[in-house]
Amino acid sequence: MTYKEAEFKARVLKAIAHPVRLIIVDLLGKGELSFSELKDRFPFDKSTISKHLAILKDVGIVSARRQGLDMIYKLEIPCVLEFLECATRVLEESIEKQCSYLWGAGGER
Repeated sequence: MTYKEAEFKARVLKAIAHPVRLIIVDLLGKGELSFSELKDRFPFDKSTISKHLAILKDVGIVSARRQGLDMIYKLEIPCVLEFLECATRVLEESIEKQCSYLWGAGGER
């Protein structure tokens, strides 16, 4: 991997490295959603959700198309979901190891 490739990959990882953006990616993994539908899932104002969507669009993870007065968002890179699954496994493994250190080999109290 070249330094330039690593920079781009770091940019993509930074783009998803926020709880709201992780949730947006997860929601869009289940299918396209309008801006209104996405906005209704969060207790934030429109501009906050728009900024998060713009970051995801900027790196190509999501796309948008106009439908009437609304924008419809789509997950363009579904393999991001596999990466997030892998991140969950890493977290689970880490927790398991910490438990085994605290409570013994079986992880029991």
